Formats: sequence, C-alpha cells, structure tokens
Amino acid sequence: MGVVVRLLPWVLGLLIALMALGPALGPGYVLRYDMVFVPGLSLTTVVAGADGFPRAIPSDAVVAALSMFLPGDVVQSLFLTAVFVLGAAGAFRLAVGLLHGTGPVPVVALAGGAVAGLAYTWNPFVAERLLLGQWAALLGYAGLPWVLAAVVRLAFLPASRGLAGLVGALAPAAVGGFSSVVLSALIAGPRALRRWRDAGLVLLALALVSLPWLLPSLTGGAETDPAGVEAFAARADTPFGTVGSLLLLGGVWNSGAVPPGYGEPVTAAARSLVVAVALLGWVWWSWRTRHAVAVGLSVSAGLGLSIALLGTFAPGVLVSLIDLWPGFGPLRDGQLYVAPFALLQALGLSAAVLWSLGVLRGTEWAPSGEIPGLGRIVTAVFLGLAPVMVLPGLLWGAGGRLEPVEYPSAWQEAQAVVSADERPGAVLVLPWSAYRGLEWSGETVVTLDPATKLFDRRTLWNDDLRIGTPDGGAVSVTGEDTRAREVAALLEPAPKTGLPTVDPGESPEVLGSLGVRYVVVSAPVEGEPLFTADGLSVLVEGRDMLLVEVADRYVDAEPEGGHGLVVLASVITLGTFLWSLIIVARIGSSSMGHSGMR
Repeated sequence: MGVVVRLLPWVLGLLIALMALGPALGPGYVLRYDMVFVPGLSLTTVVAGADGFPRAIPSDAVVAALSMFLPGDVVQSLFLTAVFVLGAAGAFRLAVGLLHGTGPVPVVALAGGAVAGLAYTWNPFVAERLLLGQWAALLGYAGLPWVLAAVVRLAFLPASRGLAGLVGALAPAAVGGFSSVVLSALIAGPRALRRWRDAGLVLLALALVSLPWLLPSLTGGAETDPAGVEAFAARADTPFGTVGSLLLLGGVWNSGAVPPGYGEPVTAAARSLVVAVALLGWVWWSWRTRHAVAVGLSVSAGLGLSIALLGTFAPGVLVSLIDLWPGFGPLRDGQLYVAPFALLQALGLSAAVLWSLGVLRGTEWAPSGEIPGLGRIVTAVFLGLAPVMVLPGLLWGAGGRLEPVEYPSAWQEAQAVVSADERPGAVLVLPWSAYRGLEWSGETVVTLDPATKLFDRRTLWNDDLRIGTPDGGAVSVTGEDTRAREVAALLEPAPKTGLPTVDPGESPEVLGSLGVRYVVVSAPVEGEPLFTADGLSVLVEGRDMLLVEVADRYVDAEPEGGHGLVVLASVITLGTFLWSLIIVARIGSSSMGHSGMR
C-alpha cells in the first residue's frame, strides 16, 4: 500500500477520537468515576501504594513517567486519543487482511476496513466504559485487533520474531493492567491453542507483560470480596433484558455510565438491527471462507459472553472461583468480556458492507473495473455510518459529559506543601470513602477522590465500594488494601461523616502511630473536632480541601519500602519491550495488514 493508504487507518482513528471526545481534549482534567488524572502524578505515589492487588500500577506508572515531561492534562488527552486511534487502526487493518487476503488492495477493500474501524470504536461498550472512566481497560480493548493479528502471524514467523511482534502488540494491554491482559488472553487463546508452540509463546508473552502487577499480587496476601459478583454483574440497559443488552454490547453494571439516549426503545431497536446485520455478515464470511480466524474469534466471543452472563445467571460459580483464588476477581465485571464480541461484530459489519456493494463474492473479489450501482453504494454508506447514527450519545464528549476542569488553587497548594516536606509519613484522606461528588468538577458525578493520587507519598484511603442495586438496595464490596483495613480498625470512622470517632485529644497520637504525617479532608464535613487538638496544625484551608499536619513528635514513620518486586518486575517487562523493539527494527516489522492473514 502507498503512504496515503498506510496512513488512512490512523487518520480515521484520529477523526473518530475528535468526534467522540470533543471538549475532553481541551485544557484541564476530565474527572469521571475511575478516570482521575492529577498534575504531576508521582512514581513514588504509584509504587508506595502497591498493596493488595496492584491493578493500577502499570497505567499509573506510565502516566507518572510521562508526567515528568508533559502536563497531566496533556497526558490524559494523549491516552484518550490513543484508545480510538489504536482501536480503529487495528480493526481497519485486521479487516483488510482477513477480508481481502494477499495482493494489491482495492479501494473498496479500504472502505470495508474503515467500516470495521468505526464499528469497533463507536459502540455501547466503548461509550459505557468511557463514561465509567475506565480508560486503561479501553486501551487494552484497543489493542485486541493487534494481538489477534500477531497471534495469526506466529504460524508464519520464527519463534523470536513471532514473540517480539506479540509482545509489541500486547503493549496496550500491559499499560491497561489486569483486566486488559485477561481480555488479550481471551482473544488470543482459541487461535493459539491450535499449535503447542504458539500457545507457549502466547503464555510467555502474557506473563512477561504482566509481571509489574502479577508478582506483587502473588505475594501481597490480598483478598477479593465475593460480594462484588452481585455488584458488578451485567445489567439490562435496553428493553431487551440483560442478555439482549449484552448482545448489543451494552449491559454495564453502572446506570450512570449509560450514554445519553441509549436504551430508549427506538435507538435500542435500531442498534439491534445493526447487530443483526453484522452477525449475518460474519456468518456469511465465515461460512464462505472457512478461515481459521473465524473459528477462533467466534470461540473467543462465545466464551466472553458466557463469562458476562455468569454473574447474572450463575453467580455461585464466580463466588466459588474467587473463594478458591482471589485472582479470579476480575471476572466479576461481566460486561467487560463482551469485548471479543465487539471485534466480531465490527468485522461482520465490514463484510456485510462489502457484500452489499457486490464486490466480495464468496472468497473472490469482483473485477476492479466493475462499479457498484447507486443503490448498493447508498446501502453500504448507510450501513457503514449506522454505528454513529444509532449511538449519537457518544458524540462530542458524550453530549458534554466529558468536560475538563482545573484543580482549585487550594488543591495545588496542598500538593506543593506536602511535596516540599522530605520527612517520611503517609497522607490520610478523609472522609473515609473512596468516591466524591466534587462541586468544582463540572457536572455533578461520582468521582474517585483525586486526593488519593495527588501527593508524592503513600496515601491511605478507603477502597471499599458501595454500589446500588436495581431493586433500590446497595452492595458493599470490601477493598483490597490491607493497610487501609488497619487504619479503619483504629480510627473507626463514623458512617455518616466519614471522620474518625477517636477522642480529639488522642487523635495526634493515634494518627502518628499509623505513620500518618498529613490528613487531607477533600469534601465538606459537618464540624471538625478532630483537628482542634494540640499537635494538629491546619496548613491549607480552601474549598473542599483541608490539609492538616500531625506534629513531628507524634509521627512514627519510616521511609516507605522500595517495593523491590514491583521495581524488579517493571524492569523485566520494560526490558522485554525494548528487546521486542530491537528485533522488529532489525528485521523489519511485518505488515499488520493483509500479509500473513491467509
């Protein structure tokens, strides 16, 4: 392909990113649920918080590393853009390779690739995960087409080259963390299991990119609360129930993450028609070509849907698995596992568009001189743009829900004060709850407290979750930070205020015994008797930000450990990526497009 053709998938991804993100790419920080970026995220903060299952270590570490050179809001914009660019380009090139095969690529085949790229990045799954703030999981999702293509190429390459290409394709999953690697294993497994060598290479690559969170997880002694099975089970967000919602790529457990207008009878019905056409296109192409990838991806999609349904129809199975090993915890988030089905639908819609044009006849292409009729062209354009037409709620920052904001001056002042103090000691974040409804964050929405990432030292905060259920109740999911449990046991925070119930006069001694040097109150509270005791000094006071220092004579704190396992694992993983780059650069990377797909 010429230079223009090679750039086309990336340009398409960038256009989709601009359409979907809009104002989110402007100055400031988009704060929404799990998506929290802060100015100057510190690597010290990331490594010091590596207790329990350090799920966020890979993504936060990469963000912290980039924040050394770029402002935090620019880093956030780059990652959000990368989700759409990588996802669209990967699906585009995979579709061209699978649906066209070898030889010169006709222009109409590029149209099929464009449809796949658009469908893969513009669907309810992407919209709901974006509104849930799970940018890291979406980054892993964007890498799935690349992983599948790399696994296909294993059969045609020497082991070293194949492993290097696969490691490179797993880079988005490595940044995305635990769930992203599980999704990558799901997309790669059925295809790789056809040959023992390929299966071994896939297993080795997955292990190498997972080391930064895998090693600490195996030695951290963390536990996963089985109550999360009920809390994170897939839920109906369309009139078609849970099963129908999952088939449409929706079904997220949080109703606040449903895009505007989605789930209404008309839009849901229109979406169901698009899905039906995509599935028909996939079945038609799979039957006519008998392609091995068709079988593998169909198995991956089926397994993913089965996992997604477990929490709803067989929760006891998941509870038993989590009781057996806490590492099965990611399976609680059922809707996440429709990701392979999303790739299948994108490729199926691409095949349907090419079939409607009359240019893809079984395994053969129509002669290049044939021009489809006007009716066929109109039908193809309509089908190609259908993902956007049936999901307008993703346009322009999900209808303005992804508006960036600036951190108040008091927050920046508190960050600077703590950063200037070289003495050891942790930061305790109050009230004792993980999420906030920050008044200054634009639209009132629940957000992970930014104070948990704002400071360059160990932060102690309540990682328990309380999640509403469809029947109006709530499920409490115990967090995984063992040190947070110790803090809660000593401070006994009041359920209503989230403030400690210890005697105010004893609070400096109790806080100091926990190794706490600073207390941050990042939400309005009624009365603050805790901070009137001798030995506590208010350093910063502002809107939704109170920074209190514990007198040095009370603080019993040692410098935080280096978390050698995290550092060692990260060095090994980084070295693996560098090795893969050297191999690819030395030999020349094989095309992600049509070569090697047949």
